[in-house]
Amino acid sequence: MALTKVTGAGVEGLNLSSSSTAISIDANGHVTKPLQPAFSVHKNGTSQNNVSTNSHHTVVWAAELYDVNSDFDLSSETFTAPVTGKYQFNLCMRLGNLDSANAYYVSRIVTSNNTYSQIFDPDFGQDQAYWFVQLSVLADMDASDTAYATFYQNGGTAQTDIDGSQAYTNFTGFLAC
Repeated sequence: MALTKVTGAGVEGLNLSSSSTAISIDANGHVTKPLQPAFSVHKNGTSQNNVSTNSHHTVVWAAELYDVNSDFDLSSETFTAPVTGKYQFNLCMRLGNLDSANAYYVSRIVTSNNTYSQIFDPDFGQDQAYWFVQLSVLADMDASDTAYATFYQNGGTAQTDIDGSQAYTNFTGFLAC
């Protein structure tokens, strides 16, 4: 197979149709892939209040900041991988009214192939007004695999809230390679 050398101030190519470009390289070598799967969803002022204990709860998202290719379904709170690859996921949650009497809290990113967890013990000596949790993972996914976020409280009182602020509670992901 012969390779073709392309020169000039910038390259735009791999047109899929007259209106979409799969990859562009500008004169400075910056590569953009406008069809690359990526999403950012967030709460929109509504908290999940008094989350019940001893059960994994799917985090409910209110709005999309962006969803390239429409791969995130707000009605099911789930991202579906359009192609096989490695996907970077990031979960940020602000929790409120934490109960120090419970054993532990777990935030998770659940994919079709694996579950990634972050655990912490809220033994603060008293109830905590708020706590911030983060979880990031590079997940191996096949086409049509799914990913979503959950929250779990082991024991204690059902008083913990998943904050509804867009600035504090969000879930993002993109195809890395």
